[in-house]
Order: sequence, then structure tokens, then C-alpha cells
Amino acid sequence: MTRPRRRRVFSSRGGLAAGASLAALVLAACGGGSGASTTTTQPPVAPSTSFSTANVTGVGTVLVDGNGRTVYELSSGSVKNLSCTSSNGCTVVWTPLPLPSGVAGATAGGGASSSLLSTTSLGGTTYPTYNGFILYEFTGDTSTGQANGQDLSSFGGTWHVLDGSGTPVTATSAGTTTTTYNY
Repeated sequence: MTRPRRRRVFSSRGGLAAGASLAALVLAACGGGSGASTTTTQPPVAPSTSFSTANVTGVGTVLVDGNGRTVYELSSGSVKNLSCTSSNGCTVVWTPLPLPSGVAGATAGGGASSSLLSTTSLGGTTYPTYNGFILYEFTGDTSTGQANGQDLSSFGGTWHVLDGSGTPVTATSAGTTTTTYNY
């Protein structure tokens, strides 16, 4: 006698919701979808209009936004500001920091230089720059004082924090190693 096959069914709404959230995140990271917005697992943070420096373990005194979160730039060799867009899946992992509507520019706090702050416009949205670098947060940093994205290689370049003079802190200057991820 053959036993009937059993189908697995989620027994709770939480399991089904978690599965749906994971599927949406994976789909977004792969660049798929119908153009509808997806939700990330990181809580939304209001865009910051202020930048200063703070001491971050492992990398030293680096640029942070007004919420105290470490900011990064993406470059490769002498090429600044490699393409980090939603269409290539980059912004799922690296959150851009657009200026809020009606705000013309960012301000410099302690340790940051107002002369290095500027803006650039991409696709009708204005973003702050520091020493010409577009700024991003890393979703792997779950609180202030972290730099888990430092020296990660992805999306065609390497991510670095910036010191107060706007210079990328590299693996050599920070004494760390580079990790490559194939997103």
C-alpha cells in the first residue's frame, strides 16, 4: 500500500509573511519585479542633511550622517561614483541619501568641512556629496559606530568610508583586508 504524499503548509501567518518578505527581498536584489516598490528589512531612517565625523572602531575618525550612521562611497581605481542604482540591485544593499524635498544642500557639523559638501542631481533627485563622492549607508550596519561595509567589493568597485578631509579610508590605511561579494 502506498502512503499518500503530504504537502507542507505554513501553519502560521508569521511563516507565510516571512517567506513573502524574503521572496520580495531576493527578487529586488536580483533586479526583478514589476516596478512596484518593495520593502527592506531595515527600518526607514529620515534622510540626513547634516554630516560630521565620529570615531568608528576599526576605521578611525570618519564621516557620519546626522543620525550618526557611517557613510560610504563607491569607486574603482581613479573612477569616482560608480553606478549604484535600483536597476542593478545596488540600492537594496547600499542606501543612497537623497536630500529631502525643498532642502538645497547639506550642512557640516564637527570635523566635517562645509567646503567639501556639495550636491549632484541624478534622475531628478538631489544627493549630497563630500569631496565629490556620492554618499551611501550600508544595510549591514545595524547601529551607529559600525563600518561593516568598509572595503567590501561589489557592484564593480570597492566601498570605503571617508575621513574628515574627504579621502577614502582604504584597506592599506586602515590595516584591514578587502572582502569581495558577488551581488
